[in-house]
Amino acid sequence: MTTLPAKARAVIIGGGVSGCSVAYHLAKLGWTDIVLLERKQLTCGTTWHAAGLVGQLRASRNMTRLAKYSADLYARLEEETGVATGMRQVGSITVALTEERREEIYRQASLARAFDVDVREISPAEVKAMYPHLNVSDVMAAVHLPLDGQCDPANIAMALARGARMRGATIAEGVKVTAVHEAGRRVTGVSWEKDGERGTIEADIVVNCAGMWARELASQNGVAVPLHACEHFYLITEPIPGLTRLPVLRVPDECAYYKEDAGKMMLGAFEPVAKPWGMDGIAESFCFDQLPEDMDHFAPILEMGVNRMPMLETAGIHTFFNGPESFTPDDRYYLGEAPEVSGYWVAAGYNSIGIVSSGGAGMALAQWIHDGEPPFDLWEVDIRRAQPFQKNRRYLKERVTETLGLLYADHFPFRQMASARGVRRSPLHEHLKARGAVFGEVAGWERANWFAREGQEREYRYSWKRQNWFDNQRDEHMAVREGVGLFDMTSFGKIRVEGRDALAVLQRLCANDVDVPVGRIVYTQMLNARGGIESDLTVSRLSETAFLAVVPGATLQRDLAWLRRHVGDAFCVITDVTAAEAVLCVMGPKSRDLMQKVSPNDFSNASNPFGSWQEIEVGMGLARAHRVTYVGELGWELYVPTDQTAHVFEALEEAGADVGLKLCGLHTLDSCRIEKAFRHFGHDITDEDHVLEAGLGFAVKTTKGDFIGRDAVLKKREAGLDRRLVQFRIADPEPLLFHNEAIVRDGAIVGTITSGNYGHHLGAAIGLGYVPCEGESEADVLAATYEIEIAGVRHPAHASLKPMYDPTAARVRM
Repeated sequence: MTTLPAKARAVIIGGGVSGCSVAYHLAKLGWTDIVLLERKQLTCGTTWHAAGLVGQLRASRNMTRLAKYSADLYARLEEETGVATGMRQVGSITVALTEERREEIYRQASLARAFDVDVREISPAEVKAMYPHLNVSDVMAAVHLPLDGQCDPANIAMALARGARMRGATIAEGVKVTAVHEAGRRVTGVSWEKDGERGTIEADIVVNCAGMWARELASQNGVAVPLHACEHFYLITEPIPGLTRLPVLRVPDECAYYKEDAGKMMLGAFEPVAKPWGMDGIAESFCFDQLPEDMDHFAPILEMGVNRMPMLETAGIHTFFNGPESFTPDDRYYLGEAPEVSGYWVAAGYNSIGIVSSGGAGMALAQWIHDGEPPFDLWEVDIRRAQPFQKNRRYLKERVTETLGLLYADHFPFRQMASARGVRRSPLHEHLKARGAVFGEVAGWERANWFAREGQEREYRYSWKRQNWFDNQRDEHMAVREGVGLFDMTSFGKIRVEGRDALAVLQRLCANDVDVPVGRIVYTQMLNARGGIESDLTVSRLSETAFLAVVPGATLQRDLAWLRRHVGDAFCVITDVTAAEAVLCVMGPKSRDLMQKVSPNDFSNASNPFGSWQEIEVGMGLARAHRVTYVGELGWELYVPTDQTAHVFEALEEAGADVGLKLCGLHTLDSCRIEKAFRHFGHDITDEDHVLEAGLGFAVKTTKGDFIGRDAVLKKREAGLDRRLVQFRIADPEPLLFHNEAIVRDGAIVGTITSGNYGHHLGAAIGLGYVPCEGESEADVLAATYEIEIAGVRHPAHASLKPMYDPTAARVRM
């Protein structure tokens, strides 16, 4: 047995490709005292039976950056380590059988160009020339990525393991971690056992790379890693005479992928309704195990496969394989430090893209551990997006039944999950449902996205064009612009920061000055040392020693972790009070009229100016009325005790009948905010985006004293901006913007749309996106000619550095 040390700087749990990659990359950074412990044998969980597809294009720039890194790494690993990796850049083809899928893959091609991935749209005839065995009679369009590839997954992991050992890492097989130890909610080490022998290793860092065991292992320490295994099927034919090297082929409309390897053909499936596995736990003996065959389940995929590739009808089946892989509630893996326990890191839940992801993910996580901050924005896969309730096993079983199939489903904008719904509900859920609400889900919260008219179906009809709720959104949008709308925003994250040192803590963390009188509200960001935006929030001063921070519901766990991480020895308590209060947003030019009808309090500018709050009577209840807005109109956010929420809503609804009150959904909130160029965290602003380049310098007060990121702000002010966040309006009122469309400046792609929606008041699609501007003035930026490329077609666009709607913000101060 490999001698295990009593102490290590880091212990990595799990010897699949993910754990081996983390070990390799930490070792490359000079961490020699690291130990990887594998319960059985390296690769014996999921890695050994992975398909080994290496596709570079992912859904965002940074995920694509990680995938491209993986491809480059795997291409050079054999030379570095002597282990053959089977990496071959054979290219890939994705074909579309429907108009909707054609739109999707053409949008992906535009995105690939923006991300500098080699891509071209090809005709069905070109597909046939590259893939002569394929039936292309119903193929409508295709996209070819020539630098995509395939590899041997097990050997990739073995090469990474050897590379880690070459740099001093210890890798031990047959060693099971029985416990992760902690003290004061900080990792202190692990206990292990092997063949009856037991021991402990003290460690500063523990990395959970346990794959489909990761949830159960993490739960021992109260850490949420929501994932669940599903059965994944593929078959491999007998050798087929004359079969030569072919690109990887994806036919998502048939839930299938094809890979040629050594003269055989693999057909794999991501079927629409998956089979969860391991509900009662995973057997202790599990090692290179296969699951029972289920040809009845696979038969529909095979039937379509025989039609798509007729040679499969006569090819013998060498292997029909069924093996487990882990899937997450949103089809994105987990990376980063768990918010519950300091020093407990996670890299797991790869949703069947573990091979292409693990090279880059291991690099990014190792850099994150080494530097104390991620190398670039990783919020898309950050473990802090996981909600504590999501580790519930019934929830996971129901959700992953859907998420596996969504990998190859049409990735329509605004697509809502259909499974495992209704877990978190506002006190108004049934009221809104009765009034026509059509709900979406974020962080488990059911939120009214739009309101159906009487007699209208209450379901989404998905499309890349205008969906069935477009006119509903327009009516709601114009009600907010011209009258008054009511939004239920109970899903806001609400955090009390209180204690003798609460002000000092917030002043250290917030870029704006929060030392304001009681009753004032401050819009601010919390920055990192690079000046990037860690959080976008409002802070309301409730008393001399108590503050309320309001954050997006999706970022609550992240924001709680950031605050708690920086409290240190200060006398300051951070408390999640989200469930204590509902939030009703009354917005629009007639909102003051409504508030004066339902409350005896004074809502004048003199008594309740913008950026202030007051306690009010409303109906027969009490609330705090915060005069702020995310839609760019006069309005109030009403923070109402949960037990009084239904009553307050009924009082508002009754009083609103005389002023034309309209119930509005989250789609309208988003279309209003984008007309006003208000930023959305996770899209327009991230921890990689400098606060000044995001156009939020007005919320930064460097004169107040020191705070995290202040030096980076001062440095950027002196050096000048490298890029600016610009608002765009498409000249043609028909095209739609959603996210990630290519920004074209003077004929060259320079960036992507970070978020988009339809601006019903402005009469066209509106988007935000960063444009390079090093050494340029604002006039230079605006003098350029702009187009937005959507599915390969370029549309002229107007650019502005000021909000196109109400640029002076006069309406919010009415």
